[in-house]
Amino acid sequence: MMLRKGFVRQPQKVWTRRALFQIHLWTGIGVGLYVLMISITGSAIVFRREITRLAWTPPAVVATGRLMTAEQLSGAAKKAYPRFDITRVTFSRDPARAAVVTMTRGQRQRERAFDPYTGKDVGDVGTNEPKLLNWLVRLHDDLLADHPGRLVNGAGAVLFTVLCLTGAVIWWPGIARWWRSLFVWRKAGWKRFNWDLHSALGFWMFAFVLMWGISGIYLSYPEPLTNLVDYLQPLDPKSLEPRSGDEFLAWLARIHFGRAYGTSIKWLYTILGIVPAVLFVTGGIMWWNRVLRPAVQNNERVKSEIESVQTSDFTLET
Repeated sequence: MMLRKGFVRQPQKVWTRRALFQIHLWTGIGVGLYVLMISITGSAIVFRREITRLAWTPPAVVATGRLMTAEQLSGAAKKAYPRFDITRVTFSRDPARAAVVTMTRGQRQRERAFDPYTGKDVGDVGTNEPKLLNWLVRLHDDLLADHPGRLVNGAGAVLFTVLCLTGAVIWWPGIARWWRSLFVWRKAGWKRFNWDLHSALGFWMFAFVLMWGISGIYLSYPEPLTNLVDYLQPLDPKSLEPRSGDEFLAWLARIHFGRAYGTSIKWLYTILGIVPAVLFVTGGIMWWNRVLRPAVQNNERVKSEIESVQTSDFTLET
């Protein structure tokens, strides 16, 4: 009872909170550069499909016969993909290049290249991913190390989640001052501004950051959650209905990247994806101001005193 009351009023004096602060501090120091890298690369690849699409060149076709109309090509695409609705047909400016047919099925969108003279399906759209973009994707997903890198990435996601949860606890400044930690006060000094920015971003972005941590764990270690779904909802081979557990895991994968949603959501992910990097930078500045800088100044002071004593002893001897 006293512990709870102390945490509500003066959490800085509660030993549990101080312990969690140390966990938060040293975890942040340990995985800070990793979080910075994951944050920047994650934002950079949100528009992966669109960038690849812009870099893609339609495959060449043999321009023989008469060019099909949009309606005819739409009919050919509907025949090849009867479960999809044809939403757009785009012809290339070059008559010797394939046309692009955009299809949708529910929230799923697909683009295929079609021969505008024969109506033949000639392949996916946007398969020539730029090398730099592919490198960023591999760095974000697998740390450029394939499966072993994916496992290390999972460990980083676990520590990232620990940072988020411990940060949520130590964010609480007490009942009398909690509202101040919701905003950034621009008129304060730069140190206070940095503190307010770290605190306010941590509060408002808690749900997003926690989501990225948990979904990152699942994407790195899918078997435990998949096995849990199999245990709670045993697979019935006769049923055609998708299990709610499988739908949740599919949603968890989609929401991590944001690429399955509209342009406005993708821009939101691109901007908010930088927030973990900002939290690392502002946290690092606080660490420098509160821990490293005083230690460096104290070391310089002790060194100066030792040099002063040695100089005095030399003067007395001479």
